[in-house]
Amino acid sequence: MMSQSRLTERLFQLLTRYPLLPLLIALIIGFGIATDGSILSWSNLRGVLLDAAIISIVAVPGALLIIAGYIDLSVGSLLALGGVVAGMVIKDTGSSALGVIAGITAGALVGLVNGLVSAIGGLSSFITTLATLTIVRGVTQLISPLSLNDFGNEFGWLGVGAIAGIPLAVWIAVIIALVGAFFLALVPAGRHVYAVGINPHAAFLAGVRVRMLPAALFVLSGAGAGAAGVLTAARLNSAPAGQLGVGFELTVLTAILLGGVALKGGEGTILGVLFGVTFLGLLRNGLVLLGVQTFWQSVVSGIALIAAIALAGNVSKLRQFTTRKIWKLPSPSMPDVAEHTHAGE
Repeated sequence: MMSQSRLTERLFQLLTRYPLLPLLIALIIGFGIATDGSILSWSNLRGVLLDAAIISIVAVPGALLIIAGYIDLSVGSLLALGGVVAGMVIKDTGSSALGVIAGITAGALVGLVNGLVSAIGGLSSFITTLATLTIVRGVTQLISPLSLNDFGNEFGWLGVGAIAGIPLAVWIAVIIALVGAFFLALVPAGRHVYAVGINPHAAFLAGVRVRMLPAALFVLSGAGAGAAGVLTAARLNSAPAGQLGVGFELTVLTAILLGGVALKGGEGTILGVLFGVTFLGLLRNGLVLLGVQTFWQSVVSGIALIAAIALAGNVSKLRQFTTRKIWKLPSPSMPDVAEHTHAGE
């Protein structure tokens, strides 16, 4: 039987690694009471899962980038580009498969440009992707000034179809999250992501490809945004270039930071990101169910972003404070991935 001190140690390891978890539980209980349980009905949860899946598909590769010390602010415009390109190809060829491939490829190509300029060229990823955000939005509206609609049932199934009662987009998001978690925890290149984010110079001296690795992550981020655009267009059966994905980059960033990913890089987990995505999705859905006006929802979202940045910036201090200074607990028997990275350097 686990001793009380060992149980306390494990509890504080969990809370400091995933500080959002108790808040997520409290949010579920609070909204469950305030909405008389309607937030937990399957019809409502299905919509929440669909929205969260779209965010997660972009947030997982986006989190990898931030852990490596970079950021992609262009994902909202890339989502619009992916949806519009997919719609145009379907309209021209009648092939849903070609439309899906074209939409994802379009996002990946812009991601490659971001990677070449930021990771290879050395320009700030914040400035680069902020510029790409504007450029891609303008290009998307130029190639499709009018909203595209009616893509057919085959393509529409991608957005609203289900397997075993679970929406297809949710299955895709789960697979991407599992691959991302496996990559970070068990693949050497995943541990290198942490190394680059913690100290790129030391990582370079250790033989890590400190430019090519982030460049590849930019491609994955672009592909994820393109895929999210395809699924969104399929779900809406429409692809309005000027409206699709507007503000989506802030939603993704908020979810990532709420999940405990450090904005400075070098720290974070995929499970934490999923907690952040779930928290944000339930928060927004709960406010709608309670009839909160749209402008107040924007205020709450802004507060959540500030809280996310504060949480991400202090999670390391919280871990050290609780495990070493106050509780004086023994070191964990299984160090986390970031600690493995330090040892490898």
